[in-house]
Amino acid sequence: MIEFQNVSFSYGEGKPVVEHLSFSIQEGETVGLIGANGAGKSTIMKLLLGLLSGSGDILVDGLPVSKQNLPAIRKKVGFVLQDSDNQMFMPTVYEDMIFGPRNYGLSREETEKRVDSVLQTLGLTELKHRYNHKISGGEKRMAAIATILAMEPAIILMDEPSTALDPVNRRTVINTIRSLPQTKLIASHDLDMILDTCQRVILLSHGAIAADGDAEVILRDKALLEANRMELPFCLQGWHR
Repeated sequence: MIEFQNVSFSYGEGKPVVEHLSFSIQEGETVGLIGANGAGKSTIMKLLLGLLSGSGDILVDGLPVSKQNLPAIRKKVGFVLQDSDNQMFMPTVYEDMIFGPRNYGLSREETEKRVDSVLQTLGLTELKHRYNHKISGGEKRMAAIATILAMEPAIILMDEPSTALDPVNRRTVINTIRSLPQTKLIASHDLDMILDTCQRVILLSHGAIAADGDAEVILRDKALLEANRMELPFCLQGWHR
């Protein structure tokens, strides 16, 4: 579903943010993308969507990421941005949620069913007609996730999905991610959430892959994580009162 072949990208004349990057993600996989700040996580997602352009080849469900293919690719891929304010641009949650499905030709009736189903699953029914500028940061985060789920994309990208969430909403997002059949790529510093949701982890360091494999193995490797400016998930640190 996702393939990077020898991909490099740099901002201006600076050092490459990602360099000679190659990996593939199969249909139905849930993959965690981890690494310290500046490792290249968000850049990879923007390259995948054609928001940035570098060298090498990127394929989404067999389609090369190119200008002519972007409309088809963006119908297949839903992107939950790190900053919800950059994603929620309509006056109300409801208007944001129907924007994508309606623009892709879904009927009003089917769109309404999707919206109500997603809101019920996430426990957000009361937000349906709320104004985006009058809801909290955590509520807006949940609404942004709901907006993408209503589009039912084949691939879901999430950039720090647990940011600003209280424990109850964080657990709801984790349970939702685990229940979704789509291919998912999740970039996060929340390693406990990655451990709860992902079978596989790609660890980035300075734009290259430091490790790629079973999430349990990588996230329990204290030496590997510390060598790449990260720490064990809290649940594995053995803290005691």
